[in-house]
Amino acid sequence: MIWLCGDTHGLHDIAKIERFFSGPEAPSGVTKQDSLIILGDAGVLWDGGEGDRLFQKRLSALPCRVLWIDGNHENFYLLGERPVTENWNGGRVHKITEDIIHLMRGQIFTLEGHTFFTFGGGYSIDRGWRVTFVSWWPQEMPGEPEYLAGKEHLAGAGHQVDYILTHTAPERMIPFLTQTPSSGEIRLQRYLEEVASTVSFRRWYFGHWHQDVTCGSFRCLWEDIVPLGE
Repeated sequence: MIWLCGDTHGLHDIAKIERFFSGPEAPSGVTKQDSLIILGDAGVLWDGGEGDRLFQKRLSALPCRVLWIDGNHENFYLLGERPVTENWNGGRVHKITEDIIHLMRGQIFTLEGHTFFTFGGGYSIDRGWRVTFVSWWPQEMPGEPEYLAGKEHLAGAGHQVDYILTHTAPERMIPFLTQTPSSGEIRLQRYLEEVASTVSFRRWYFGHWHQDVTCGSFRCLWEDIVPLGE
């Protein structure tokens, strides 16, 4: 089984996940072969301190493994220090632990018989109040090699996948989101719009906007935790 949720920001929003798996309506029979996917701003790596270790410990205590794409609020320096595992279910990952795994940008993975295109990254509208390389990293926005890798992998898949997982949204979704968009994210939103226009997919899930919104095949997640396909 695969579930998806929006941003967790480290310990700040982990409670929604723990409630989901331990409450009276918690799914039964969950194992480490099942997956929860966090759609960016996971906060798995932030400052390398005790908060990171406690967050990872609590994620590992969940009955399933945790997969995540990066958002804009991640420590990309610490993430970049991790070795890359090639061809994990078809794509490149950083294994933080054996059951906490970062799905890199522009990759296609096969999980439980479904194909997923992943493309993290986003723009921090609060970057003016953050400190470069301490609480903000320029790698939050993708570079051209990542954009190109995504296009090449999609072309290799015949421009068809089952699901698309991103942190921010394609341009067409912006009018349906209540927060004011930033001009700093236009390049990424337009890239994702090109993906939406050229790739056949069943559902597209994203986070970033701190709201729960469904519009056709697109779903923005924040507090909701949903099974794949919903």
